[in-house]
Amino acid sequence: MSIDKKNNSGLPIDIVYGPSGTTHNPEQPGQFPYTRGVKADMYRGRLWTMRQYAGFSTAEASNERYHYLLNQGTTGLSVAFDLPTQIGYDSDHAMSEGEVGKVGVAIDSLADMEILFKGIQLQDVTTSMTINATASTLLAMYVALAKKQGADLSKIGGTIQNDILKEYAARGTYIYPVRPSMRLITDIFEWCSNELPRWNTISISGYHIREAGSTAVQELAFTLANGKAYVEAAKKKGLDVNVFGKRLSFFFNAHNDFFEEAAKFRAARRIWAKIMKDMGATNPDAMMLRFHTQTGGSTLTAQQPENNIARVTIQALSAVLGGTQSLHTNGYDEALNLPTEKAARIALRTQQIIAHESGATNTVDPLAGSYYVEHLTDTLEAEAMKLIQHIDEMGGSVSAVESGWMQEQIARSSYEAQKAIENGEQIVVGVNAFTSNETETMPSFKINDSIRQQQSEKIAQIRSQRNAEKFESSAKNLAEAAAGTANLMPFILDCVESYATLGEIADILRNKFGEYQG
Repeated sequence: MSIDKKNNSGLPIDIVYGPSGTTHNPEQPGQFPYTRGVKADMYRGRLWTMRQYAGFSTAEASNERYHYLLNQGTTGLSVAFDLPTQIGYDSDHAMSEGEVGKVGVAIDSLADMEILFKGIQLQDVTTSMTINATASTLLAMYVALAKKQGADLSKIGGTIQNDILKEYAARGTYIYPVRPSMRLITDIFEWCSNELPRWNTISISGYHIREAGSTAVQELAFTLANGKAYVEAAKKKGLDVNVFGKRLSFFFNAHNDFFEEAAKFRAARRIWAKIMKDMGATNPDAMMLRFHTQTGGSTLTAQQPENNIARVTIQALSAVLGGTQSLHTNGYDEALNLPTEKAARIALRTQQIIAHESGATNTVDPLAGSYYVEHLTDTLEAEAMKLIQHIDEMGGSVSAVESGWMQEQIARSSYEAQKAIENGEQIVVGVNAFTSNETETMPSFKINDSIRQQQSEKIAQIRSQRNAEKFESSAKNLAEAAAGTANLMPFILDCVESYATLGEIADILRNKFGEYQG
């Protein structure tokens, strides 16, 4: 094995180490069950994708931030959508009042998507979109824009979150009942297999489960159990596990318990590889768990906010040492407002310092062989498997969600965690210990409510200028397809290209599927 890395003292560093410092560990990175990483050389071959989750106000404002981040060295984009977009309401809908552009960018039609990525060639960048209930529509908008740019769809890369089960369990941005939502997800799997072979069709998310208050074990178990449910649904549709399995990705949280978090990522790969093998996967790429990580938003404090830079660094390092493929680091001011440009830049620089100055990327899985880390990896796997088996006995994640069991487990853990902080058992620096009486002023970044009026004017203009006949025809065809069993993606794409709004498409499906009553 060639040696082409040295540490600061000039000592050579091998790509991977095993027992007694040799390179002959019986379990190697890049080999089943992938505990030590999905690639033999990991970051020696390629660094993780450095993303900064961004989106706010209008498409114009978010486009400006994307260009800024790309100029600062991000290697992939990650789009945040506002709540109306996430739950299928146009900006001019009464339910959207007070929320337009607040927690993400407002996207009402293909026209907004065109502005959002103005000056950015989709074939040259990968894009992650945190969208679930309306994932099919936003993906269709992205594809429609790529087509307008003349892109080769076989080269378009990115990810839609598209994980509706965790919305019912932990987050709440759902629209339709569980089973029609699962149909939309498997339709996306099938359509992308043919049309977008490089697209990750789902990002099965433990992040929001953890943000809702789960433990690390629950995050592991519930996320992977949800993954099993999606695989089972796709297999029932007749899809090949060795084809769609290669395009599944995961999204985990990185919290403050450094060693537990690194071990969690190692355990996740091992568990998923065994699950996929048991479900019939034979292609190694279909058994590999590839994942994006975001540092823990719920760990950020409004008190002494600069302390969050240290928290984010610890969390990001745990993700890197755990073998992440993609990483977003939170801004230190996010407990107070949307991240300012300064905070976003520091968050990105944190990743770049880890990548280029810390030495953490010089060898693969450097924590392997640690008595503590190996013990934690084994223990997290065993405890998570107990919960997964219990969910299997309940009939799987769909049943666990529909019965409310999964939600109850998360709520209980959240309560216990908050109680530990309030009674002082769990120290949070600057909050319940090491506090300061000093008042600090931070730059504020708030979104003006006038954004809704701007978006409403855009929508009115689109509706007056689009081809009414083409719109009516595409809407009618989608309604008929939703009443049947056809794959809905081609019909949604037709609607998008006729400049139907996101809310109009969601309403067509609402009329056919109904709404989830949680």
